[in-house]
This record gives sequence, structure tokens and C-alpha cells, in this order.
Amino acid sequence: MERPVTQDKLPTSHLCAPADPNPQPPRFTVPDGAVDCHAHIFGPVERYPYSRDRAYTPPDARHSDYLHLLKTMGLRRGVLVQPSVYGFDNSCLIDALATGGRNFRGVAVVAPDCRDEELDRLDALGVRGLRFNVVFGGNAMIARARELAQRIHRLRWHVQLLVDVSEFQRLDDFVRDLPVPVVIDHMGHFPARLGIENSGFQALLSLLREGRCWVKLSASYRLTSLSRPPYSDVGPLAKALVGAGPDRCVWGTDWPHPQIAVPMPNDGDLMDQLLDWIPDGEIRRRVLVDNPTRLYGF
Repeated sequence: MERPVTQDKLPTSHLCAPADPNPQPPRFTVPDGAVDCHAHIFGPVERYPYSRDRAYTPPDARHSDYLHLLKTMGLRRGVLVQPSVYGFDNSCLIDALATGGRNFRGVAVVAPDCRDEELDRLDALGVRGLRFNVVFGGNAMIARARELAQRIHRLRWHVQLLVDVSEFQRLDDFVRDLPVPVVIDHMGHFPARLGIENSGFQALLSLLREGRCWVKLSASYRLTSLSRPPYSDVGPLAKALVGAGPDRCVWGTDWPHPQIAVPMPNDGDLMDQLLDWIPDGEIRRRVLVDNPTRLYGF
């Protein structure tokens, strides 16, 4: 039974719970070539130490654990996203990409003064975008996104934004001004309790209809006011996004689900949300296979 939960800000010293080690396969047949478009690798901490000013401390979630998840869920490919606890040190991400080969892509985080030679190296390793955490970085992160977007245009990368669309003023203007594709994390990191008529969410829907951005259908537990899947209050948001841009939505696990304020869900239950969000099997295949293949160049 779903129960209300308060999404309070977690303390800096928060030690994250581990992902459920026994993921259950989804209740539907996953189409061949499906992609998990958002996951993180952590550790081993002895080899990849976390930054001192991190907002949370995750347990190890190694590449081998992630491969087990993909196999269980019927997924073939993955997109690994640099987590904030590593700052600008992409070593863990790079090593995971090297191990995973051509079935993996990456989204990195780089310093403002990153040299073009480093960007070229990341491109050769499978990185296809840069992530900017606007939720916690504010205006400084917005300025950084504008600057680096100019530099990655030649690589045909994208900008990935972790942004609360309910609080971002003039999101549509910002996205339209960038010279590269824009991917919005976690359904706009939008609190479900605000409802789809919220002006910020409507701006996101407009961008999708115009083909101006992409959206990740992921991390529903970060948007919900409920404590357990299927987080039914998030369903209307996901359906509205898919309705606005079925060819611009991708899906991700957000494994191993770091820094969440609800009990740890099972990944099978999270993937089964797609049966409600996207009941049409052909559209579900586009979201799981065709769209990420185009976006990440698989």
C-alpha cells in the first residue's frame, strides 16, 4: 500500500541504502536492444575516493553489479552518468565505459577550464554529453552550461540538466538558446503534488512538442509524495510527457538509487511502471530502443 512520505532534504552526512540485490524481472517482454539511459557506478571506494564536500555517501555499486541488473531486467545497453560524489574526477565512469565496451555510453561532469584534448579523449571513450546539476548549483551551473555547450557543439554531444522545472524561470528560452540538444533529467525533477498544470511543467511539455529537448522517464521516487511503487501520483506526469513527445522520451533506472527519501524499491517494480505509463507496446519500444539509439549513437 502506498503511504505519504515527506521529501525532506537529506543531511550532508547521509549514508545511502544499497540497491535491492535481488532485482525482479519486469512483467512484460522487454524489446531487444533496450537501453537503461541513467545509472551510476560507485566504488570500490578504495580505488575511487569520493569528494570531501559530497552531499551523500553511497555504498559500493560496482560495474559487475550493474551488469547483473541489466541481464535480469532484459536490458542490453546502458548509459552511465557521472554522480556528484566524484566531482570532476571521471575516473570511475571512464573505467566502467572501458570495461563495458560499445554497449555503454557516458555522461560526464567536467571543470569549466577542461581542455579540448580532454573532451576529445572522453568522446573516444564513449561520452556523449555533459551533466549540469542546476538543482544544487543554481545560476553558476546555468552559466557553466551555456559556456560548455558552445565547446561541445563540434562533438555533437548534448547537455543534460538536473533541474526542477517548477522553479526554473524561462526554461523554454534557456533551452532554445543552447546550440546543442538538451536532455532533462528525471521528468524535470518536478514534485508530483504540484500537478501537470504547473507553468514550469507546461513549459517542459511545450519544449517536447516542439522537439526542442529530450526527457528521461526516471526516478519517480524523487517526485512522489508516496512511499512505495507504483508511485501513482507520478503516472499523470509520465503520461503527459510521453503524449507530448513520444520520440523524445527515454527511460532509465537511476540505479542504484542514491540519496532517496523513500524505502528502497525493487527495480522490477520500477520498470513495471512503464506498463501504466506507456500501455502501447510500439511506443514503449520507441522509448526503450529507438529513441536512446538515436540520442546516444548506439
